[in-house]
Amino acid sequence: MDLRESFTNLDWSVVVGYLLLTTLVGHLLRGKQSSVKDFFLGGRTLPWPAVSGSIIATEISGVTFIGVPGMVYAATGDFTYLQWGLGSIAARIIVGIYFVRAFYERDIYSPYDYMGYRLGEGVKRLATIVFQVGGILGQSVRVLVAALALRVVTPLEFEHCIWIIGLFAIGWTLMGGMRTVIWTDVMQFFLFVGAGLFSFFWLLNGIEGGLSEMISVADDAGKFTLLNLTTDPAVGFTLWVAIFAVPFQNISMFGVDQLNAQRMFCCRSASDARKAMITSSAALLITVLMLMVGAALYAYFHQANPPETFPSFTAEIEKLAPTERKDAYYPVWIVTELPVGLRALILAGIFAAAISSLDSILAALSQTTLSLFRKTDVEVSEESARNDVKLSRALVVGWGIALSAFAVALHHLRGDVNVVQLAFGMTSYTVGPMLGFFLAAFFTPRASLKGLAIGFALSFLLVLLLRTELYSALLNLQIYADFQITSLPHIEVKDGKPSSSISSVWAWPVTVFLTWGCGLLFPKKGISRQTA
Repeated sequence: MDLRESFTNLDWSVVVGYLLLTTLVGHLLRGKQSSVKDFFLGGRTLPWPAVSGSIIATEISGVTFIGVPGMVYAATGDFTYLQWGLGSIAARIIVGIYFVRAFYERDIYSPYDYMGYRLGEGVKRLATIVFQVGGILGQSVRVLVAALALRVVTPLEFEHCIWIIGLFAIGWTLMGGMRTVIWTDVMQFFLFVGAGLFSFFWLLNGIEGGLSEMISVADDAGKFTLLNLTTDPAVGFTLWVAIFAVPFQNISMFGVDQLNAQRMFCCRSASDARKAMITSSAALLITVLMLMVGAALYAYFHQANPPETFPSFTAEIEKLAPTERKDAYYPVWIVTELPVGLRALILAGIFAAAISSLDSILAALSQTTLSLFRKTDVEVSEESARNDVKLSRALVVGWGIALSAFAVALHHLRGDVNVVQLAFGMTSYTVGPMLGFFLAAFFTPRASLKGLAIGFALSFLLVLLLRTELYSALLNLQIYADFQITSLPHIEVKDGKPSSSISSVWAWPVTVFLTWGCGLLFPKKGISRQTA
């Protein structure tokens, strides 16, 4: 039976029911929406445990839920991804202690407001635009993840799945702003944990010998390899990357990227924001859980027989395009092996989680865009406040369309890159410069707009040269031939697919200091009041 036919009406009822329930909860908890402060910050009245859960749900999303099990299941997959948790925890502590204090000293809506106060409006505008570029690049991957889950159980084309997800995200954001976003994220958090645990124990039950056999099979395949001490710069998941590169990326993502920083601004106080950020380190536990799901999935299909002895699973995997297969192992297993209703609940969770991450970025993108044209920290009339909320909603629609369109383009360009690797790769273009902007504002307010802009341009060019998306596009469009691409010393082309000998993760610390340093090379002629 075709996989899509096996997804029954009961399954669809569960999916639709869960989405309607999530929508209802978001609607009931939306609160008043009379000002941009209500719409974008939830009136700064949200409890810190909910904010912490929202940070975790946004970070995990469908990328971890689908991409991590698929990454472990793959032939060379292992647990080395977990090394990055060291840098992640350190980054959250730094953001919680130092960044929160700086932000809550003033009535601001974003880290870019802080940069504007310290370095001038020009830097605020530059930082906002850089964030928006990074938001489109990085968050489009989340659209791909949810689209993959939808693609597995529907006859829809991948592009149509992307547009459906984009429309849902727009609707949820319009409904209640950040308050709705936070509370729907909390629902996804609990469903994530429950679905991950259920999947793991279901897989164990299907393995003869249970947990001990699963560990034995996965260990024999090298799945539990945790530390990678190689000094090869092409390898991303190493201990050295975790120590020297990941902290910079995570400090930027949690402290300077409005997607996460906006949640800190929703808390009642600096103390609550600090608690929310530091306790969100619990996301690492969910990552461990999904790594175990990937190992169990491998053991389930390789215990005594190869995957070929599971005809429904293998057949459905082979129906997918080669670029989709690595990330499809887990969702295909869900649909082919789990009972009716339960499989639908898990897929609904994946779908809803991706949407909840998207509505977060739509809120962040619309808020930062509004701040380019409006002074959000000044008192306005009731009528002006209502008009600003209307404009904010229009911006949500515009950004939702733009994000979905870019996700369609990215789908055609990504090749066979795993979505986890793709997500980190896309963020590489902007995370370093963004942290460079903030450090310039925090430590050296004499840095100039001109210097920081030059630093960003050089940083973007560096990542562009290290990443392979440009070279893939040039080859696909037949603009350049293989021999022309390989004339670059760090690029190799094999079977029409370019690869880099230097991982773009090393650009994270380099671009931080490159941007900051360029800002200081061209200092402002005078020190303004912002230095106070």
